[in-house]
Amino acid sequence: MSMYSLGNDLYSGRRSFKIVQRRKTWYTIAIICVIASFIALFTRGLNMGIEFTGGSQFTVSGAQTTDQRLASDIMARHGGDAAARVAQVGENSLRIQTSANADGTGVGNTETEAIRTELAEAYGTSVQDVTSTYIGPVWGQDISTKALQGFVVFIVLVLLALWAYMRSWRNALGAIVALFHDLVVTVGIYCLFGFEFTPSTVIGLLTILGYSLYDTVVVFDKVRENTEHVLRQHRVTFGESTNHAVNQTLIRSINTSVTSIMPVASILFIGVYLMGAGTLRDLALVLFVGLLLSAYSSIFLAAPLAVTLTNADPRIKAHNAEVAAARAERVEAGVAEEDVVSAVLEPGHHLGNTAQPRRKKRSKK
Repeated sequence: MSMYSLGNDLYSGRRSFKIVQRRKTWYTIAIICVIASFIALFTRGLNMGIEFTGGSQFTVSGAQTTDQRLASDIMARHGGDAAARVAQVGENSLRIQTSANADGTGVGNTETEAIRTELAEAYGTSVQDVTSTYIGPVWGQDISTKALQGFVVFIVLVLLALWAYMRSWRNALGAIVALFHDLVVTVGIYCLFGFEFTPSTVIGLLTILGYSLYDTVVVFDKVRENTEHVLRQHRVTFGESTNHAVNQTLIRSINTSVTSIMPVASILFIGVYLMGAGTLRDLALVLFVGLLLSAYSSIFLAAPLAVTLTNADPRIKAHNAEVAAARAERVEAGVAEEDVVSAVLEPGHHLGNTAQPRRKKRSKK
């Protein structure tokens, strides 16, 4: 079956994946990932960049070679236990970073000049083309505080905006919980694999949160359309209407995710690992991880969470019971089992013979 045919079948209801009905499975996977992320965060911790921890940075311009091992060897002789992070910047420049020492100090002035001289000799350039800067830990702590404040303000504003747009605090809360899942698991992956956490990572996190919101709003917009008058009928429940909405937007979500992930993957694997453009690594990496998680959460977490929260509403509980009773009556009346549970009716469609009134047999005279 082609993607076009599958999309039509999912939209019309001829085919349907039980995403909402199997929400306990998705919850279990999400809880395991979140717990593992917290364990990694508290045991391994984040590998913070020098922008957050403070340290020294050297930039080599006009290098005759871009062999990063030369810089790593030089910094190993002068940096002690602090491992240097070397990245290629452009065609013939390199950036070398080393974290501050345990006492918060960086490389001394005398040692800085020695490192500049050795880097210039190793890369065939002049000492004037090797610049050095030092970032103090106070500045790094201020950046960390501002980043945390930015996240808090972002989440609060998003919650209020979703509440106003969706006109349902349950839907808004489901979307926010899915956002927290994306954020926590992304941070957990960074802790588990030791990826460096830099200001570019913070920018990437905010970007993927915005992307996740966009995909979630698309799904919830269809949910609102399908469930607007759900209490006026007794054929499907709120959860089944929501599942139909998720299926209707499934192909769109997949296409959006694929078209977003492909260029990011190209930047990450081709630009960084094959061409050596190290300055793109931090942003491309967090986008790649976050986009995968956002695609998962917008489909398998946000809408199922909204259904779980909405099912606690007394009106929805009563409606679910009424739907179950109506189905039992139709089964007793001889309606085929496959016709008892049907997809949400679309304008201009009907259920064929099962929707027609039953005529009483006339007695022959």
